[in-house]
Amino acid sequence: MPAGEGRGQLRERASRFLAFAFPCAAPEEASERIAALAREHHDATHVAFAWRVGDGDAARARSSDAGEPSGTAGKPIAAAIEASGLSDVVVAVVRHFGGTKLGTGGLARAYSEAAARALASAGARTVYETLTIEVTCPHARVSAVKRLVRPPEVAIAAEEFGAEARLALAVRRSLLPEVTERLDAERLPWRLSPQT
Repeated sequence: MPAGEGRGQLRERASRFLAFAFPCAAPEEASERIAALAREHHDATHVAFAWRVGDGDAARARSSDAGEPSGTAGKPIAAAIEASGLSDVVVAVVRHFGGTKLGTGGLARAYSEAAARALASAGARTVYETLTIEVTCPHARVSAVKRLVRPPEVAIAAEEFGAEARLALAVRRSLLPEVTERLDAERLPWRLSPQT
């Protein structure tokens, strides 16, 4: 996923391409970002975009040429996202026409390059899938649970101290077997959170 927002700019035969990359967690959020850019750049000739949310088989993606010839804007932007290796990202490229036609190849290169510049500017951060384990134990055993904590792989997501201590651990999926094995060895009752 992008580390933050990014921008890129390209001039091609007097046409100006302004590219914007944003982190986004849902298709609705991508649509809102694109609509906001279209309002902000209401004088632009085109606001083409592509987004990708999720990863693997659960990934969803969409692109639009926004009135440019078919395949000259949305697909090159989507290809730039694919080449970046990022997901949970929306990229929109605003074009201000400069009076000279670029041809389909020129358009595709300009949209792709502008998108790549915005993505490079946004940077990247790795996000790991985590699961939440809920542990309930006597107060005297809390230290045994806390010995398993090693951020960011295993972190305390929540603590509640009543008659018994309840701790929620956010565990990187790849470490789940190791953590549950250690909880079992300590005879600490645990369960996967139903929200996981």
